[in-house]
Amino acid sequence: MIRQCAVGFPIPVRRLMLFAVAVASASATLGAQHYRTDRKYTPTSLAGWHVLGDAEWRVENGEYVGIPKAPGGGWLVLDQALQDTGFFAHFKCAGGCKSGVMLRAEKTATGFKGIYVALTGEDVASYAMTLDANGKEISRERLRPAGGQIRFAPPPPTGDAAGRGGPGRGAGGGRGRGAAIAGLPLTPPSTALKPDDWNHLEILLDASIIRPFLNDGPIAGGAADESYGRFGPIALYAGGSGDVRFKNVETSDLGLKTLPLEKTSPNYRLQRINDLFYSWGAAVGDFNHDGVNDIVAGPYYYLGPDFTKSREVYAAQTINPSTQYPSECMQAFAADFTGDGWADAACMGGIGSPLHLFVNPKGEPRRWDKFDVVPNVQKEVSLVADIDGDGKPEFIYGGGGLLRYAEPDPANPTGNWIVHDISEQGPWGGGHGLGVGDIDGDKKTDLVEAYGWWQQPSAGAASGPWAYHPQAFATWSGHASPGGAEMAVYDVNGDARNDVVTVLQAHGLGMAWFEQKRDSSGAITFERHMVFEDFSTKNAGDVVISELHGSTSGDMDGDGIPDFIVGKRYWSHLDNYTDPDPYGAPVLYVYRTVRNPKAPGGAEFVPELIHNRSGGGNAITAADLNKDGHMDIVSATDRGLFVFWGTSRRSGAAK
Repeated sequence: MIRQCAVGFPIPVRRLMLFAVAVASASATLGAQHYRTDRKYTPTSLAGWHVLGDAEWRVENGEYVGIPKAPGGGWLVLDQALQDTGFFAHFKCAGGCKSGVMLRAEKTATGFKGIYVALTGEDVASYAMTLDANGKEISRERLRPAGGQIRFAPPPPTGDAAGRGGPGRGAGGGRGRGAAIAGLPLTPPSTALKPDDWNHLEILLDASIIRPFLNDGPIAGGAADESYGRFGPIALYAGGSGDVRFKNVETSDLGLKTLPLEKTSPNYRLQRINDLFYSWGAAVGDFNHDGVNDIVAGPYYYLGPDFTKSREVYAAQTINPSTQYPSECMQAFAADFTGDGWADAACMGGIGSPLHLFVNPKGEPRRWDKFDVVPNVQKEVSLVADIDGDGKPEFIYGGGGLLRYAEPDPANPTGNWIVHDISEQGPWGGGHGLGVGDIDGDKKTDLVEAYGWWQQPSAGAASGPWAYHPQAFATWSGHASPGGAEMAVYDVNGDARNDVVTVLQAHGLGMAWFEQKRDSSGAITFERHMVFEDFSTKNAGDVVISELHGSTSGDMDGDGIPDFIVGKRYWSHLDNYTDPDPYGAPVLYVYRTVRNPKAPGGAEFVPELIHNRSGGGNAITAADLNKDGHMDIVSATDRGLFVFWGTSRRSGAAK
């Protein structure tokens, strides 16, 4: 299996201490709601719960308050039993309080057993716990580490390797985020328990993995074997010598999955080209030299104008979206890379793999020759654009801890491409988020990324490292690393300065546009305007989408202003709860850019649902495929390959 989202900091950062932190940390607001819930508790009494053990429970100002009558304390137990469960709340422990939450509190012949998340001082961990019939703790055993991109924990080790305990971070800690680096505009959240203050808690218990998050960061989860508790209620614990308070309590029955009835915008005509999962990216080019646009997506290219006929680029095999990634083609590109007048295809594989160049056989009915032309592509979002102004496309990517661009060697275009370094080493060499455009108005293409923007030198793109300007174009939460998908650079509000529009986390939540500002000396800064944040905030059109790994821009409504297109990468890290809201509908949206002097920054983004059963992959393509004057959308996902044909916008239709 190809490992996804290795977003730690494998290579030291040089000279970053020279830069002042331009923007305070943009980590998500404490209390952000990363998951949909199906029940919210606004209590006026203890109705729906019952008390077990040696603690007094009451409702006060909409809060559940537990006061232990003895150090062993007691429980407030939900009357409803659940199996796969989401639990979300704020809690506060006073004085010598001890607290925690038990899930699947299953009744046994002698009492109860379940999965317990301890939330006390240094003891913030997950356990298998047993209680007697009066709620007194009999035993607890630290869960063995398990999690990451799996839904079912492997069996416990045997022999000398046996033992479930240990200091492993479990389900929450396996995402490779690395440590904070001074001098950067983005830092990870702290998961420290705050005594005598409100803490934010999110717990996901699905199948045999528990994933708890404290104050927007992962804490130790682990393998929740069914033998520890298979089906039972949630129970809140109050022990020690101080009271505990829970508020904003919400739950989800994770066993209930919902996919809405299929819906397509009346401004687009849906064509499903292929029903199977082959790639997470598609590109447009005239591959058979007939003057008509074709589409390449993974192992096939589809012949326009109707796309009913296809040929293999390389030997095709379908992918199981529940357990596999498209290792050969996560993102596709098309251009005449060899300079022979025929459009070729290129594919970015998994993290650390090369860029694969597939050379067009010029009409010969065979599979295409493959060449690895750029080694070690680490960034999950790459671009093809003319970054140096020579009229030819370059490959823009992250590798070796740097931001780079590569161009074919004219003397040997199928050999190793010529690589130019843009940045110095840093976290931007991997991870998410990348875009190009003229930020400073000098008619040269600059580069934007989650950690800021790089200014092309006046001497040209290949003249040396570009000047780095720190800016948080992303957020960092314990649920997802910083950086989105393809970032757009265009004038959003009509002030003749290019702004930045981007998803904030490719595997989390959030979208914003960043308004370019200039002071009297011409110094450039950016002001963030949120489009949507999370499930607890007010969002444009009441829309919240996670896993926006694919995005692009284009004038979709014909008003002369670019719009922003985004799609949810459904099961982004396979069929599990590694990511926020992984089973939410696989939607594809156009966020129309509407200039409005009354809106913050002079513009707003109005969402239009294009489709709710496709989403996006690693990238989305916007192009006028049939040259009718209307922009179309091409999206390759684990649901298949789709074209959404732009039409004349209908009177009264959603805009």
